[in-house]
Amino acid sequence: MSGQASWRGPVLMVVGLFVLWQALYWIVGEVALRSPLDTIRHTAALFARPSFWPHVVESARAFAAAIVIAVVLGMAVGLALGFGRLAGQVFEPMLVALYSVPKVTLYPILLLTFGLGISAKIAFGALHGFIPIALFTINAVRNVRPILIKTGRVLNFDTRELVWRILIPAALPEIFSGIRIGLSLTLIGTLLGEMFASQRGLGYMLMNAIGLHNVDVIMSITFVLVVFAAVVSSLLLAVDRRLHRRA
Repeated sequence: MSGQASWRGPVLMVVGLFVLWQALYWIVGEVALRSPLDTIRHTAALFARPSFWPHVVESARAFAAAIVIAVVLGMAVGLALGFGRLAGQVFEPMLVALYSVPKVTLYPILLLTFGLGISAKIAFGALHGFIPIALFTINAVRNVRPILIKTGRVLNFDTRELVWRILIPAALPEIFSGIRIGLSLTLIGTLLGEMFASQRGLGYMLMNAIGLHNVDVIMSITFVLVVFAAVVSSLLLAVDRRLHRRA
């Protein structure tokens, strides 16, 4: 019964969203929307086009590289600032201030630095995800029970052993929460990078479709991105909850 209850909520939510989508389509009409059935049909036709897959591969490569950079850099900075109290007091306000800055204003600088290729999209995506991961990691390290740190020092752990054997395992649930949020923001940043200055990728296709007022392509790409983000976020949320229960 508990397994059925866990699935009942998401299924009802999906059904409710499709009902709302259909109702909006009836109200707005085909000027700005397509029905759920038409969108699914056009999405299937889009996946059948050979010309569509290079854009998917381009976005997947950029997103994968951006999330790896965001996670590695965010955890490294977060561990350093969380473990080093003085460094955290100095640099954490800078991270918070940078997080409040609209990232679009920094995109021209990234374009001048990395050019119009995939590197700029990776950098823009990583910039979106790096800061929340770093901030969550800082707070996670600070919330580790002091007795664990003292135990590591009693066992004569050096800094590397203290980080890998005590800090990361103890702070992992909160760090993973930051990774889950950072993944969504990294996806948004990567797509924005493709929309503003790119000649390939799903973001480029979406911006091109907006310029041509191709509602079919707009709805299909949006549908693909929403489904991907929802599935990945649900899986990460399930892992996140399990980690917090174990903690």
